[in-house]
Amino acid sequence: MGAKISIDSATMMNKALEVIEAALLFDMPGDKIDVLIHPQSVVHSMVEYDDGSVLAQMGASDMRTPISYALAWPDRMSTPGERLDFEKFSQLEFLPPDMQRFPALKLAYACLEEGAEACLTMNAANEVAVEAFLRKEIGFGDILNCVNFALENRARFDLKTIDDIEKADEAVRELVSSYLKARTNSGLEVKRKQKA
Repeated sequence: MGAKISIDSATMMNKALEVIEAALLFDMPGDKIDVLIHPQSVVHSMVEYDDGSVLAQMGASDMRTPISYALAWPDRMSTPGERLDFEKFSQLEFLPPDMQRFPALKLAYACLEEGAEACLTMNAANEVAVEAFLRKEIGFGDILNCVNFALENRARFDLKTIDDIEKADEAVRELVSSYLKARTNSGLEVKRKQKA
């Protein structure tokens, strides 16, 4: 899936952003959106009907399948992707997330309550922080520290146009980059003082 998505999966920021996407796409308040952890990664979507029955789309965890569907739509094409083997699964689990262990999810719900500006800030700050982590400039736990810093220190933006959104996104990225640079510089100063 790529380095960025792999890191976002580990912090659960991918699900946090999906909560925000669902709220905006379906015009739904955050308290109507639930997240379930499905460790087997077999069920990719489910639809519940008025009569209580549920239809699930299931498949192997192989991105070639949804990509091929997007390419061939409205038809389906044969792919070299892994096939789902039901004999390998003794059970399918669906668990509520641990909000203490994955604070990004809790943060997403808070950002939804605060509005679009907070959601934009969370996303932009996360992108800068993940890039810094991949460059080995910060630790894994620092990713959410950067996001929290951006949310606590953000300027107020008027997000009416695409231009407004781009300027706000750029401002958040600059804020987090400056924060990381200041942290690095102060860390170097501390080391120099200790050596002296």
